[in-house]
Amino acid sequence: MAQDVDSQLVHKLAKLLEETGLGEIEYATDTWRIRVARPAAAVTTLAAPPAPPATQAIAEAGPAVDHAGALKSPMVGTAYLAPDPQSPPFVSVGSSVVEGDTVMIIEAMKVMNAIPAHRSGMIKEITVTSGQPTEFGQVLMVIE
Repeated sequence: MAQDVDSQLVHKLAKLLEETGLGEIEYATDTWRIRVARPAAAVTTLAAPPAPPATQAIAEAGPAVDHAGALKSPMVGTAYLAPDPQSPPFVSVGSSVVEGDTVMIIEAMKVMNAIPAHRSGMIKEITVTSGQPTEFGQVLMVIE
């Protein structure tokens, strides 16, 4: 049995796409699923929002995308550098990590996903700020 489309939900999801700059979003319940996506042409022509002053130096230097130590985002979501706002960050530049250590959290669809270090080493660079939206494949940090 077909259900009518909840146009208010579609509008809310479209507004969320606009506000976050994401390319698509999917919402599901036990009985139905809805996916809202921007046309591919619109995504490729969007300009990146200006970086906040605290992160401009990182953006200008540009993370080493092809660097072997580049830890890339496994998903679209929101990055958090600490387990909660009152806690210190999991890691900072200069911290030593062991492969598998949690270095940040990415929230996706209200689920907090621990992001592990993909190798042992020292944190050379952190390319995101807490609360920043992330894209799949975006460099989050560099571990040397």
